Amino acid sequence: MYFWRGTIRVRFGYQLSITVLFMAVVLAVGLGLVVLSFDRARSITRAAAVTFIGRVADHTEDRVDGQFKAVRSALEVLKQLPPVGAGSISDNPALYQILAALLREHGQLYNLYVGYDDGAFIELDALDRAGPAARAQFGAPAAAAFRLIVIDRKPSASSRIRTTYYLSPSLETISESQREADYDPRDRPWYRGAFEPGAATVIEPYRFKAAALIGYTVRASFVQGRRGIVAGDILLTDADTFIRAQKLGKSGAVFLFDDAGRVIGHSRMSEFLKARSQDATADLPRLDEIGIVDIARPLAAWRHGGDAQQVFEAKDGRTYVVAFRSIGTAGSANLRLAVMAPLDEFFSEVEAARRWLLLLTSAFVLAAIPVIWWISSMLSRSMKALAAETDSVQRFEMPENPSRVHSTIREIDDLGRSVSTMRAVVRTFSSFVPKRLVQQLVETGAELRLGGSRRKVTVLFTDIEGFTNITENADPEQVMLQTSRYFAVMTEVIVAHGGTVDKFVGDGIMAIWNAPTENADHVAHASAAVLACRDANQALNEAYMREGWPDYRTRFGLHTGEAVVGIIGSSDRMSYTALGATVNLAARLEPLNKEYGTTILVSEAVQQRVAEQFVFQAVDTIKPRGFEAAVQVFELRGMATHLSRPTLSLLDE
Repeated sequence: MYFWRGTIRVRFGYQLSITVLFMAVVLAVGLGLVVLSFDRARSITRAAAVTFIGRVADHTEDRVDGQFKAVRSALEVLKQLPPVGAGSISDNPALYQILAALLREHGQLYNLYVGYDDGAFIELDALDRAGPAARAQFGAPAAAAFRLIVIDRKPSASSRIRTTYYLSPSLETISESQREADYDPRDRPWYRGAFEPGAATVIEPYRFKAAALIGYTVRASFVQGRRGIVAGDILLTDADTFIRAQKLGKSGAVFLFDDAGRVIGHSRMSEFLKARSQDATADLPRLDEIGIVDIARPLAAWRHGGDAQQVFEAKDGRTYVVAFRSIGTAGSANLRLAVMAPLDEFFSEVEAARRWLLLLTSAFVLAAIPVIWWISSMLSRSMKALAAETDSVQRFEMPENPSRVHSTIREIDDLGRSVSTMRAVVRTFSSFVPKRLVQQLVETGAELRLGGSRRKVTVLFTDIEGFTNITENADPEQVMLQTSRYFAVMTEVIVAHGGTVDKFVGDGIMAIWNAPTENADHVAHASAAVLACRDANQALNEAYMREGWPDYRTRFGLHTGEAVVGIIGSSDRMSYTALGATVNLAARLEPLNKEYGTTILVSEAVQQRVAEQFVFQAVDTIKPRGFEAAVQVFELRGMATHLSRPTLSLLDE
């Protein structure tokens, strides 16, 4: 190869020229493949980071949420106890045993107590949860597991007497002391205003003076008998331990805060508490005092309806991903959760691998070409598999036992796990929202919006005969389990016949056909579903009888007509449902079964639409309250193909 530069001729050998050109092309292609592959991987891992942060936020939210739910349940149990309502708090070992059992069951509780309108008071503390400092402050014996305080009036005394007991783990009295009471529960923040309409069930966070720990007080009022308040103090030490266990890199953080900007839980919370006075109430550090990256901008966006997961640029020049959650059961305490991590640190290994491959490709072009090709092929296969999984989620194709994308590269394997988690989240979401509505949202990418449209639907209402009598003396846990079992059977039949379970109303079910997806033969499908529900109910009752559980006799009401179908509610809580006269009439048909001794009552509109496919028996002509026109009512007996000729002849007569 010859090049002329003025009068000087520059010559290159053919072999060298071809080699250099080949190396230049291979180097450009190789580096291009590496760059393109990792740019694609980086964008996908960025999405995976957002998903992972959201998953950690959901997990932590469930953990903290569970604490409040469990305590509320315990208080509901406690306030219904006869000794509590009657005020039998003195010399009542049975009551003390119940309080101790509730404390043992709920490890996040520091204590349980009851305050009465007349100034009486009982409190049981779990000493080990308060820490050695509180035990020393109380002067509790070493063998004591509980401290019991009872404030009440003795029959022969006019003043209130405070009796303090220190009890062993088996509630045997170790020591006892008495003095005149100087504590009035009615003056405490957890008592004041508790009987007012809309009173908060969770009191603002503060630092418990005795335990020197942060927590909340949860309360519940009762007015029967000796009126008062049951309450319990939740310590957030368990949440702090869980927060410290979250591994989000060197700069990642998980923390709890409230709308006042006070930090409630943080991995370094103990450091800040030690620097403050031990008896300060509500003396909590603020977001700007605890060294957290400024999240004011994404927090404000979330509070104004923005995404719960966001990527933002911080003042330190780094890019962060953050997820926010509200702890719903905290009520008026307005407890919030934030999970945050820098992207470059979260996926630092991917960036390091990228630099290493670039250097290796530059230094060993010929040797690196097959390696790069193999890596890119492996990445491409994994990415295509992940893209296919994502597309299947969008199409709502979710098998019962789906396979997960695995890879020898840890980051891609984590990404495969994240996509699998996304599929599980969508499946779970569809358990609380009509599945067909979720499918439409996934396919179109649209958001839930308030509003609706008119369309013809078939509406079903069910109710269990005598359900109140069944549940009055039955074990509440068994009632919930058996009723959930009943709902599962009925829901499966309704969904199998193209219906959508709108809601569970007590022991009843509301279901609709032809919404949210269209169903041209919705009246026939709904009629067949009701008959199948009746048969499934009979089979379930036979199982109940063998198990010694009362049978659930279900009544059905079915009507078809025009209704307004769509999403109603508020911006933070919505419901997909149907409204209108059609729904009202279906709801009023169901209880008429009791008057006519029938099981399935349908309107004339249903009978006219499917008279050739099903057998009906005329019952009566009624004029429901609120309806101007009279409505003929029929009993649905069965499918025309399933009844014998003698039965059909008898029904005709």
